[in-house]
Amino acid sequence: MNQEKVIVIDFGGQYNQLVARRVRECNVYCEIYSYKTDIAQIKAMNPKGIILTGGPNSCYEEGAPGCTRELFELGVPVLGLCYGAQLMMHVLGGKVEKAPVREYGKTQVHVNTQSPLFADVAPTTICWMSHFDYISQIAPGFEVIAHTADCPVAAAQNASAALYAIQFHPEVLHTQEGTKMLFNFVRNVCGCAGTWKMDAFVENSIKAIREKVGKGKVLCALSGGVDSSVAAVMLAKAIGDQLTCVFVDHGLLRKNEGDEVEAVFGPNGPYNLNFIRVNAQDRFYVKLAGYDEPEQKRKIIGEEFIRVFEEEAKKIGAVDFLVQGTIYPDVVESGLGGESAVIKSHHNVGGLPDCVDFKEIIEPLRDLFKDEVRKAGLELGLPEHLVYRQPFPGPGLGIRIIGEVTAEKVKIVQDADYIYREEIAKAGLERTVGQYFAALTNMRSVGVMGDERTYDYAVALRAVNTIDFMTAECADVPFEVLQKVMSRIINEVRGVNRVFYDLTSKPPGTIEFE
Repeated sequence: MNQEKVIVIDFGGQYNQLVARRVRECNVYCEIYSYKTDIAQIKAMNPKGIILTGGPNSCYEEGAPGCTRELFELGVPVLGLCYGAQLMMHVLGGKVEKAPVREYGKTQVHVNTQSPLFADVAPTTICWMSHFDYISQIAPGFEVIAHTADCPVAAAQNASAALYAIQFHPEVLHTQEGTKMLFNFVRNVCGCAGTWKMDAFVENSIKAIREKVGKGKVLCALSGGVDSSVAAVMLAKAIGDQLTCVFVDHGLLRKNEGDEVEAVFGPNGPYNLNFIRVNAQDRFYVKLAGYDEPEQKRKIIGEEFIRVFEEEAKKIGAVDFLVQGTIYPDVVESGLGGESAVIKSHHNVGGLPDCVDFKEIIEPLRDLFKDEVRKAGLELGLPEHLVYRQPFPGPGLGIRIIGEVTAEKVKIVQDADYIYREEIAKAGLERTVGQYFAALTNMRSVGVMGDERTYDYAVALRAVNTIDFMTAECADVPFEVLQKVMSRIINEVRGVNRVFYDLTSKPPGTIEFE
């Protein structure tokens, strides 16, 4: 990325991706790095600003994640958030201790609006607090610029050194003017011009792909989902008939989806792609037989994907590059960005086998969040119904079936999910609910149907609202819609006698079940 950049140093905070996402909303490019990143590497990136995330530790304890004083002496503006704020004070000579009163949740904060950080922010504003420790003494050269009833140092600054410390979380939506505060930091304090825009990204990506590929042949892994569809069209615009798109129907797609993908991208569709469909359902079911652990299933599906692509590549001759629709949350959640634990392997990141039969993998969307991918799709001219279709994980229904995957279970979840999506559409809720789907639990229970005892599966319905897919809240789907869905699933889907609605937010849950 040859442009201005703000970097996020991750100390294990749960909102690390959210910080980066909010910065990008200010049209400033942002990436996440571990606190273990060498100071020379940080210097070499020439960042316009540095943001330190929250984290679960106490900065004064032995072995806690830390940084050196040199980080604050690079001449680059630094913003510390929560743990990052405490660490800044600790390293620079202030004092951090266990707080007499823990603050958690929405809190009224009084801010000094003369601070560059709080320009145009209300003098009293609602912020999200979550801390056991507090800054009991600020470091030399700093002044207090915000406080609450229980927290004497809710924010502090050394404006001449462009160092700012905030005890609360401006990146979460619960902080009412948090985006404004982050904008003030990256655009005003750091002096970023705000050049991160999707039209420029698309144009530059096409040019970079063209230069990288040269006269080489490219094989694209096309699932028909948003990410791979955008990647495929971007490659088609860059290199034309040097691209072959392989669509693997692994038998874990939604009902009728294989035919729908072929209708759009196949020979009768609007795109000039060398489209190959591989029906490999039985092959995947055999590989998955006997496995019920989510990570194992993901890796099996990921490896089998690559094996199928290798076989197809051999059929079309030498292939130089493999294209995948990897996006930034995939990278971070697979433990390859920042300091967060591995949440799950993604079939196109953590699930890759060691030996891949291609020179190199091209991932044109690797730096984008999901909503940025949609913007890129619109820039590329993809129709809205494709760009805004429901997200679907690479491993497909394999991770919406709890436990072992079988053809029978796939049929159950396909039919249940189809009914759910159909009723959501009839109620006019498609664009108002962020993501919704049916999953098959591994629970079986006794029921009564037609005066006879049944012992069948329970289906769980999931619906969430989210802006960035980093955090999500349960969607308030009208009860009458849920009742209709429940009634239809139990009456129309063989093998199901109960339907649940999942109320869990993210965190603590994830959007998918596995």
